Amino acid sequence: MDRSQYLTVSELTKYLKMKFDRDPYLQTVYLTGELSNFRLRQRHQYFSIKDDNAVIDAVMFERQFRTVKFTPEQGMKVCVVGHVSLYEKSGRYQIYIDRMEPDGLGSLYLAFEQLKKKLSAEGLFNQPKKPLPMFPKRIAVVTSIDGAVIRDINTTVRRRYPIAQVVLYPTVVQGDKAAADIARQINRANERGNFDTMIIGRGGGSMEDLWPFNEEVVARAIAASKIPVISSVGHETDTTIADLTADQRAATPTAAAELATPVKLNDVLMTLKDDQNRLLNTMRTKINFDRQQLQKQMQSYIFQQPTRLYENYAQKVDQLTSQLGQTAKGTLQNATTMVDRLRSQLAVNSPLYRIQQEKQLVNQLNKQLVSNATSYQKEKAQTVASLIKQLDSLSPLKIMSRGYTYVTSDDKVVNHAKQLTAGQTIQLHFDDGEAQAEIKKIKEH
Repeated sequence: MDRSQYLTVSELTKYLKMKFDRDPYLQTVYLTGELSNFRLRQRHQYFSIKDDNAVIDAVMFERQFRTVKFTPEQGMKVCVVGHVSLYEKSGRYQIYIDRMEPDGLGSLYLAFEQLKKKLSAEGLFNQPKKPLPMFPKRIAVVTSIDGAVIRDINTTVRRRYPIAQVVLYPTVVQGDKAAADIARQINRANERGNFDTMIIGRGGGSMEDLWPFNEEVVARAIAASKIPVISSVGHETDTTIADLTADQRAATPTAAAELATPVKLNDVLMTLKDDQNRLLNTMRTKINFDRQQLQKQMQSYIFQQPTRLYENYAQKVDQLTSQLGQTAKGTLQNATTMVDRLRSQLAVNSPLYRIQQEKQLVNQLNKQLVSNATSYQKEKAQTVASLIKQLDSLSPLKIMSRGYTYVTSDDKVVNHAKQLTAGQTIQLHFDDGEAQAEIKKIKEH
């Protein structure tokens, strides 16, 4: 067998990959089909594209997937552009996708509807709208520094309410970096914290031009703003996510400036003038009325004969002074009587007399205690002596002193003759010592 004719799996796979990579028809492939096995991942996306008769594996790397404006979903029909190659490790061919569009529906419109549905489900559009102030002092404008929006807003504010200060926060309003820059400027204005109203917007354009105002980061920055936000993006027929999130929507920058200055300065000045005149007339009428009341009071008898005011009070003071003297005298007399009575009771119940009686009682009780203690001690001594005699009469040593003894073998007391054997060594215990003996003969009764 000639083994040189055989290829390894790796060699065959490399050859097939080279054929795929060199085929000009596979370098740019336009493919349509239905998404299968799609699950959104953090970085690279791995899924399949299928139709009724075939399935092909697909890969879309993170850099290309970031350009997709909509969120792909399982079962969605898409149109993709990419190149077909072979993955050597598994030996399976797959398409590497560079661009993806929804089939039959614009990607921007689909992305707009998806984000709108998501934010609506979160309740972002239904948050309580912040009221616009009637007399703003400072207005923040987030828009392009070169566009007509800032000029229209400045012209309208100077015409309607020139005392308001307009502060521009210049931002990019078109392109990939515009959304992040718009959100950053909205947050900057809120960090400053001294604005009454904020206007964000730009002029008209295509949906692609207005797309930064449909980004989620801009919508969340508007929703988190503590300053009331007026959105003026595109023309009146254009509706963006920013318009749905803002507190007020204006069709044009001029309309936005009018919403930010709801009252004209001339109207305010005329109103102030009318209020001033009404205030002066009211004060003049009030002063005349009070002057008449003062004249009327000055003619009263109180001011003509003021001594009549306190005649009754002086008489009442005299009566109360007399009553006070009599009450004080009666109180003092009652207190003197009480003191005399208490002094008599104290003399009868003298503490010295009671102390002497208690001393006699203590001496008597002390003598009785000593007598009882002596009697008790004698009685207990006699009891102890009697118990000693009884204990001595029952003592084993007393019995042994009369010639009795007891026998032990191996430290055990021998009670019966049958416990012994001939030739056994035993111990005899006397009251004054011990003796060792040997058993010669045993006789039982």
